[in-house]
Amino acid sequence: MVQSPYSKEIMKYFRKPKNVGIIKNADGKGRVGNLICGDVMELYIKVKKNKIVDAKFQTFGCVVALAVSSILTEMVKGKTVKQALKITNKDILKRTGKVPLIKVHCSFLAVDSLKEAIYYYLSKNNLKIPSELKKEHKRIKKNLDKLEKEQKDFVELEKKILEK
Repeated sequence: MVQSPYSKEIMKYFRKPKNVGIIKNADGKGRVGNLICGDVMELYIKVKKNKIVDAKFQTFGCVVALAVSSILTEMVKGKTVKQALKITNKDILKRTGKVPLIKVHCSFLAVDSLKEAIYYYLSKNNLKIPSELKKEHKRIKKNLDKLEKEQKDFVELEKKILEK
């Protein structure tokens, strides 16, 4: 019998992901992508009284990308925006268990999707955006723009799928 390179936790969330979908009229939306592997994550958050009350995701990617997206939605629910911004990829990896080194980047993508969702929420509501978040937004946006330019056909297919 071949041993899985993934932890039981990763496989649990991959087989039965939680919080899959879109939040209509989301207060925050974060879309990120990885040029090397082609994974694309979208995170939607609903915020009430500065607390994240709901989170959903849509991810086009590998086993780990789907699992960490789902795990992240559970991690952010009930947190204030400020608390959520403190979540790191290491926090996610503590929840996942064993992940092949080549898949660790998925945890960074998940955190970036959260940063983008919070950036969107803060800017949409004319709230103060921390300077570090502004810097991260520029980096993330640059990467996503490059991915979408280089993978134009994939992006068009993705849009058609999401419209259904």
